[in-house]
Amino acid sequence: MDLGIHGKRALVCASSKGLGLGCAEALAEAGVDLVMNARGTEALEASAQHIRDRYGVKVETQAGDVSNADDRAELIARAAGVDILVTNAGGPPPGVWSDWERDDFIRALDANMLSPIALMKALMPTMIEAGWGRVVNITSQSVKAPIPALGLSNAARTGLTGYVAGTSRQVAAKGVTINNLLPGIHATDRAVSLDTGVAEAKGISMEEAQAQRAASIPTGRYGTRQDFGAACAFLCSQHAGFIVGQNILLDGGATNMTI
Repeated sequence: MDLGIHGKRALVCASSKGLGLGCAEALAEAGVDLVMNARGTEALEASAQHIRDRYGVKVETQAGDVSNADDRAELIARAAGVDILVTNAGGPPPGVWSDWERDDFIRALDANMLSPIALMKALMPTMIEAGWGRVVNITSQSVKAPIPALGLSNAARTGLTGYVAGTSRQVAAKGVTINNLLPGIHATDRAVSLDTGVAEAKGISMEEAQAQRAASIPTGRYGTRQDFGAACAFLCSQHAGFIVGQNILLDGGATNMTI
């Protein structure tokens, strides 16, 4: 399918690896030029060169932490005028309710709620002026079905979801859509971290921990970055102009609900 976005330009955050990289690759395959961001320069530059070599699109890079105001300002300056924004940031650490103090919540909110909002506020005005734009926020399945061990993520990402619910309806008439993608378990570094915690807590091997979690997914496997990237690219396409303010699960059916 022709996604109709060849020649567009996108900022994809946290795109040196994992789900962000999957989104960057899928957009590049559709002919979209990229601004790629990540905290680590080495992995970022390697992923950017891989995409240049494979897809022949223009790729700019800007290393930095989106939750840091100075780094975010530099990223916004580099990404000025983009047609597509994909926000993404690693989730806060797991724990239980008694582990977290106010500062822990502030860090989670900065990374997973306030930074995406700041990027949208900075970059959507030019999309509105142009009469076309796409914003996709990578959040989590925990927005629909909170995960007890991920209370920091549950809180911050649900806050972002509430902001998007109202904002998306305000900008849709200007040709700009905002939607959220909610990943379940995917084969990423985040999954490795969580699987390690499960293995240590239960006294089992990583292979056993992964097998147990895979068995909880109706598809019987973890998702891939390619699965996720394809969904993101569709939401960024010309075909998705009537999809507004939605929270779309990509979890292999693991979240058991009818609505």
